[in-house]
Amino acid sequence: MRCEWELDELIECWTLDEDELGLLSNKSGATRLGFALLLKFFELEGRFPRREDVPKAAVEYMAGQVGVEAALLFADYQWSGRTIEYHRSQVRKHHGFRQPTVADEDKQIFWLAGELCPEELSRDRLRAALLTRFRAEKIEPPTPVQVDRLLGAAVAMFERDFTTRTAQRLGSATGARLDDLIAAPEVEADPVEVPVAAPGRSFLQELKEDPGPIQLDTLLAEIVKLERVRAIGLGEGLFEGVSEKIVESWRARAMRMYPSDFAAAAEPVRWTLLAALCWVRKTELTDGLVELLIQLVHKISVRAGRKVESEISAEFRRVHGKNGILVRLAQAALDLPEEVVREAIYPVVGARTLADIVAEAKANEKVFNSRVRTKLRGSYSRHYRRGLPKLLRALEFGCSNTAFRPVMDALALLDRYADSEAVHYDRSETVPLEHVVPDDWKDAVVDPDTGRVERIPYELCVLVALRKAIRRREIWITGAKTWRNPDDDLPADYENNRDVHYEALSKPRDPAAFIADLQRRHLAALDRLNTAMGSDTTGGVKLTRRKGEPWISVPPLNRRPEPTGLVALKEEISRR
Repeated sequence: MRCEWELDELIECWTLDEDELGLLSNKSGATRLGFALLLKFFELEGRFPRREDVPKAAVEYMAGQVGVEAALLFADYQWSGRTIEYHRSQVRKHHGFRQPTVADEDKQIFWLAGELCPEELSRDRLRAALLTRFRAEKIEPPTPVQVDRLLGAAVAMFERDFTTRTAQRLGSATGARLDDLIAAPEVEADPVEVPVAAPGRSFLQELKEDPGPIQLDTLLAEIVKLERVRAIGLGEGLFEGVSEKIVESWRARAMRMYPSDFAAAAEPVRWTLLAALCWVRKTELTDGLVELLIQLVHKISVRAGRKVESEISAEFRRVHGKNGILVRLAQAALDLPEEVVREAIYPVVGARTLADIVAEAKANEKVFNSRVRTKLRGSYSRHYRRGLPKLLRALEFGCSNTAFRPVMDALALLDRYADSEAVHYDRSETVPLEHVVPDDWKDAVVDPDTGRVERIPYELCVLVALRKAIRRREIWITGAKTWRNPDDDLPADYENNRDVHYEALSKPRDPAAFIADLQRRHLAALDRLNTAMGSDTTGGVKLTRRKGEPWISVPPLNRRPEPTGLVALKEEISRR
């Protein structure tokens, strides 16, 4: 119970009514004050207090009501013995409560194990729910030690039922494939056709590892992982009736275990741990593949653009020598500011040269885009293209927005031609171009003479369009979590209880009000930053310009001493 109370709160919560005053008629002194406090505390909290639980403000307020000095409560009132037990029985009778029995405790254990443990991990929230249920059923809650014992028994019962049910859903064949994860690498693989792991390493070890650097080999390795996890054959309803955070907690336990730890566990527990690890990692691998796809497409585009920029700028400096022409042009304009263009500029440069410069400037952007497309096509066809069919087959895409149906149709077309070596798509195919191929790419995609669509540049356009659609959440991936259907992010009762969810988020339903508040906070944050940057307490951080653009300059920090915990962690890792 809180310690700070306002006067109006004391009046509302700690004032005795006529019936309660009647219970005090045969009591006096410290006994009278102590009983009154027990009575009101039990009404507020549903339990009896310890000496230190009673707020001082409540003691002083109650002492004024019953005409007893507040100091007598702690000096003379006995917090153990026959008197306080008699007082407690009177309080229970007045409020209609009874003491818990063994049957009550067993009932609450079954209730916790069946209703709350599949949804909740926090012991504090489980404890609060248990105390609330005791109060609702007019049963005096047990002591804190007994409550912890009940919680432990409920969690143990849930885990026993959970692992048994999971093992039954898995079946012996799937369980055997899970056991293969902890077997030595040289043990023969399951008859199910599964890609092999790297030589000398167990698949369990690979499964726990995060993806490597952003490159094609990483993409292919993650696809192999995902295919092997799917080949284990975990059913869609394996963890039905249990919340995601429960499954993730078992996955976290499995991540910390060694193969010997799994082998020492009972079969239902071992299978549940391995199944939870594979279940969650399957989702994480799917999300990771999507992230790799997004980053690889961006990487290909950016690298091609940078290469072409450097090549074009070098060629212009080496061949055309326009800098000297522009210098002479500017000098003539400065020397003869009053003269007309024909008399001042043309004798220095010449009308034909100026026309050529203008024509070249207009063509530069077109040339640049064309060369970027050439670079993209070269790097994609020689290196990245071999991973595309595997990636498209590893991910299952979904979309409910009709504006992005062309991208979905394009993905289906790519999948049909995944094993083909044809340069162009068949004339009979309907190749989606709208919302897939940008205008400046159409000349590279569609042959102007035959009207046929070339596969390599079209595939590049599809990947770029797919990247944009995924980032906008217009196209989602089945089996992912971060990139799943955005409708699944909403609570099941969102449409019927939208006001409740908005209130829980402390957000207004009016979009204009939301935007106005966001702008206000953004401007306030920028004002604070501006004020701070103008002071002398920035630690050397300065606002400067770099290549003509605004830049925040941060000085290098002094090296800090290595934490002792990190040193110990490194030593333990090295030892293992």
